[in-house]
Amino acid sequence: MSAIDEGIVREYFEQNGFLVRQVRKYQVQSRKKHSEEEIDLLVYNPAWKREGRKPDFFLFATELPYLHRAVVAIKPWHTGVFSAATIKGSPEILRFLEEQVLKEVSRMFPADDDSPDSADEPAKILVLPGLPTQEPYRSQSVALLKERGVDGIISFRSMLLDLVNKVEVNRNYRKSDTLQVIRILKNYDLLRDGQLDLIGSDSR
Repeated sequence: MSAIDEGIVREYFEQNGFLVRQVRKYQVQSRKKHSEEEIDLLVYNPAWKREGRKPDFFLFATELPYLHRAVVAIKPWHTGVFSAATIKGSPEILRFLEEQVLKEVSRMFPADDDSPDSADEPAKILVLPGLPTQEPYRSQSVALLKERGVDGIISFRSMLLDLVNKVEVNRNYRKSDTLQVIRILKNYDLLRDGQLDLIGSDSR
């Protein structure tokens, strides 16, 4: 996973009011990851209110206020979609759901004094390029992810759309390469609010 992929996810949560922790700063390649190395990001919503409902499985920006805290696994396979066959054939996708990993997450997210019950356990969020658009493949993928223990998914497209709409051309985002690049593209009319397509391109 490249730094830009993780940067997009970090900016998405931060722009929506979350505190974000990056557990590790290095890339694991030549060996199997340790439990704590399966965690890409931990996110915490300080504005969360207990009386609110649970967020939907598809975590668009409008659902984030209902999310309290979560472990986030980022799978930036931008050249394809995550079908049920992909998930079954690539067990590493859901390795962040293993018992030892979740124990490490619980250690990093100690129970609040005012929320001792297990109903407030950190959500397990998967960030991916997208799911199949046709049925029954889409429903099969969602059912399999829920069955394996995933609480919610976010697509890179929905995150980028949200960031494009939030970035203002008249602000200098020099502390964030991700936001600054989006700002520059918008400044030169290569991106417009509500879309990610290059101007002059009709391809979808």
